[in-house]
Amino acid sequence: MTAETVTLSDSAAKRIAAILKSDAEKTAMRVSVEGGGCSGFSYKFDLVGNADDDDLILEKGDAKVLIDSLSLVYMSGSEIDFVDNLLGQSFQIKNPNAVASCGCGTSFSL
Repeated sequence: MTAETVTLSDSAAKRIAAILKSDAEKTAMRVSVEGGGCSGFSYKFDLVGNADDDDLILEKGDAKVLIDSLSLVYMSGSEIDFVDNLLGQSFQIKNPNAVASCGCGTSFSL
């Protein structure tokens, strides 16, 4: 697996680094895909302490993101972004494989 399969925007890297800095026990943010959500699949974001053997590891500055091999199948070519606008703050996945997504941006279908 290569790091080019999923990218991390500068705004996402900055926000992840700030979050990780506030919790010394957590060293990375795990992004995964789960079944469910209003469009079929949903993204899950967790803070974790260690990587698993099959994880893709993305690093940008002080930010570290882990994606397991099964989730990577659904996320290949995606960009992880952080948006801060009038509607609020959130991590968003810009996934070219998704054919539909819900209004909240955390659920998608292939």
